[in-house]
Parts: sequence; C-alpha cells; structure tokens
Amino acid sequence: MFKHILVPLDGSRLAESVLPVTSHLAKTLNASVTLFHVIEQDAPKEVHGEAHLNNPDEANEYLKGIAEQAFPAEVKVDYHVHTAEAKDVARSIVEHETEFTHDLIVMCTHGRGRALHLLLGSIAQQVISKGNIPVLIIHPDDRKTLEKFSCNSILLPIDESAEHEQVLPVAREFASACDATIHLIMVIQTFATVSGRWTSTTRYLPGTTSTMLELSVEDAEEYLANQQQQLTKEGLTVSANVLRGDPANVIVDAAKKLNVDLIILGTHGKSGMDALFSGSVANKVCSQCKVPLLLVPVK
Repeated sequence: MFKHILVPLDGSRLAESVLPVTSHLAKTLNASVTLFHVIEQDAPKEVHGEAHLNNPDEANEYLKGIAEQAFPAEVKVDYHVHTAEAKDVARSIVEHETEFTHDLIVMCTHGRGRALHLLLGSIAQQVISKGNIPVLIIHPDDRKTLEKFSCNSILLPIDESAEHEQVLPVAREFASACDATIHLIMVIQTFATVSGRWTSTTRYLPGTTSTMLELSVEDAEEYLANQQQQLTKEGLTVSANVLRGDPANVIVDAAKKLNVDLIILGTHGKSGMDALFSGSVANKVCSQCKVPLLLVPVK
C-alpha cells in the first residue's frame, strides 16, 4: 500500500525531525522517498528560528545532502525543489500528488497552544484537509529532534461506520510490516461528556439517553470482538477495548497508558475554524498528543 513517501522540508531542524521515522518506515515498508521543498512567495527570512530556504540552488543542495546523509544505501531517495514561488505551501504539496504518485506524506508539527492550534491549524493539518493522501504527523520534542522510532504498538480508534473502517487496511499493513500489536478501541461517551447528535436527547430525555448509551456499549463490544477475531485470524496480535468519555481525551489517555508508538486515525480532513466548530477528534488529538499520528482521509 505505501510504496512512495513524500517528505516536505523547509531547511529547519524541526522539519528534519521526521527523517528517522521516514528512514525506518522506508526500510520496513520497502518504500522509496522523495524529499520536497517549496519556494514560498514572500517567505519570512527565518522559520522556526532558523534561516529559511528561499534560493532554489541552495534548496537543491540542501535536499541532496539530506538524501545522502539521512538514509541507508538500500533506500531509494530522490529530491525535488518546486521553484515557482507558491503563496499556499500546503496547496502546492497537495498538487504534486499526480506528479510524484506518492501514497504517504510525512511531516512535523509543533505545538502553539491548543486554542490557537485549533483555530489556525498547521501546514500539516492543512495538507490533510486539502488532500486525499494519508499524512503521518510527527511531534518533535523541545530539542527539535526525534532520534529513534520503532513501531511495535499501534493504537487504532474506530467506530462502526463504514467510512472509518477504511483505516483498517492501513493498520493491517503497518502491523504486518512492523510486527506490531494493534490496540483496537472504541469510545462511547458518558452522560456527562455527551455531544453531537445526543445533546438534545440528554436535555429532554435523560433516561433515554443513558439507556441508549449503555446499548451503544454492548453494540461496540460485539463489533470490536468481531474485528479482533478477524484480525487475529490474519496472524496479527490484537487487543480490543470499549472505553468511556470524551473521544479525544480518551484516545490521548489510552496512547499514554498503552505506551503506543503510533496512532492511526480516520479523519474527514477538517482544520481551522471548521474543525473547531465540528469538534474534530483528529484535530484535538493532534493538538494534545505527542505520539506520531497517521491521519487517514475517510470518505
């Protein structure tokens, strides 16, 4: 499934923090890599406190050096500089999908506070909202590094909708290639955390709401058991649990408790104000969690 990885770089150490992850995945998935830089229109002189690459020749030499230094000889690495100045960097990254035919994008993001992050989003979140290709988002530490990466444990939050089942093949491939355990979870809200379609029912029919939520737990347990059984038959190691509470908070807490290496999450690609108003779980998890997050667009 994943045979060509695109890595947008801006010349900063922050952006380079994705390289160990990319190198590991390229070897594990037997995938090729394309390093990519966009010459930004009216670009700032600095990015993340470092000089911004604005010269095409310098950018080309920079990507060439990264290709030679950051990857083992067995990984095929190419590089490309988009020299036509682009006003919208995220859009430019997305529009190169047909040119490169990549099937995975690896990017970093940095925390700027939950509220601001939800309102404005990062370039990585804009790419996922504008494109159709899975985006792996890396959260480097304060030193702007992520020295090692392994994928031994995967958290896979799902629900019963057909659209979110689209993430299952992705999880299968990663788990099979990395020999990783999949932790399936389904989050059912409690009466105190209920939102969305349940909100009006909670107010006017509290007893009915409580009953429906309990029935949802039973349905979720049955659904997860079936999914676990199917994945186990395919030779994967799988755990399955129904958890209660606010979906985003529960996912973040589960990632910490299980000490997972990767979260795979389906998303409708909402960012910025759209994500704020819709209560996007993916956006909240991206803002609150430091675990690498693979966002898979679902239709």
